[in-house]
Amino acid sequence: MQRSIVREKDNPRKRWDWLLLIAGSFFSGLILVGVLLFWPVTEKTATARFSPFAIPEPPPAAAPSDNNVAEPTEADSRPMLAIVVGDLGYDPVRDADWLNVPIQVTLAILPYGPSSSTMASSARDRGHCVILHVPMEPRSAVADDQIEPYLMRVGMERDEIVGMLMRMVQEIPHVAGAMNHMGSAFTTDQESMELFAEALKEANIFFVDGVTAPGSLGQSVLRKAGVPVASRDVFLDDDPSPAAMRRRWNEAVLLAKKKGRALLVCQSRRETLNMLSSLLPEVEKEGIRLVAVTELLDKLPFADVLAQEE
Repeated sequence: MQRSIVREKDNPRKRWDWLLLIAGSFFSGLILVGVLLFWPVTEKTATARFSPFAIPEPPPAAAPSDNNVAEPTEADSRPMLAIVVGDLGYDPVRDADWLNVPIQVTLAILPYGPSSSTMASSARDRGHCVILHVPMEPRSAVADDQIEPYLMRVGMERDEIVGMLMRMVQEIPHVAGAMNHMGSAFTTDQESMELFAEALKEANIFFVDGVTAPGSLGQSVLRKAGVPVASRDVFLDDDPSPAAMRRRWNEAVLLAKKKGRALLVCQSRRETLNMLSSLLPEVEKEGIRLVAVTELLDKLPFADVLAQEE
């Protein structure tokens, strides 16, 4: 009986011992947390502290390895062939067919046609180079009444030519250059071509000479004026028969291999589209690279220009 009374008297003391132990542990924890929070930040500890509002640092660059080191690529030395398709903008159905050509072509679009503006925008969206097909006075009568009001004519004043070109450029978006449509009279007239060169410089676009007549001054006059220019080498479909187009195509391929580049011009006929579609598989076999006409402007050998001027 006496022993049980002693235990009951000892129990309160043990409870106090446990309470003191728990309280001591709690305050020790608070002190430790305070030390961690208010310890001075050094360069070593700053990078370790995390804040949910901090901007994350970019991950470290991967170490070089055989899998992620890009090897330098050599310039493509294959012969270049640029194809310029003209007379677009006046037949929406036919124009749409040319938009689906699965190769790099340069599209020359006539101004003020029912599909001129939309054709230019769609062509640009598909990655094609877009140039303006500028109607110019021929030596013979004009067969197309639709473009006759927009002809640049021999004898026009400078302001007329500049104004006409600037309005055409504004009407057709995304044009990088211009090519003559017809123009056997205009392109062989020295003064007319000099004024046209000034207009091109104001519009800040290049020129592709379609060489619609012997003695065209496009190459010589525009080079002297400081306008980038290239001249047509082969006309694919002046005779639209398959046999004739095949001969012209072979001529362009051989010229590209010989000189390193060639410029092929064609009309936007359906027969031409069908013929080109059948010839495309041969491009890779021949080792030819199809390019926009702008690449020929950059790589036109100056010696060739001098030879043509002489």
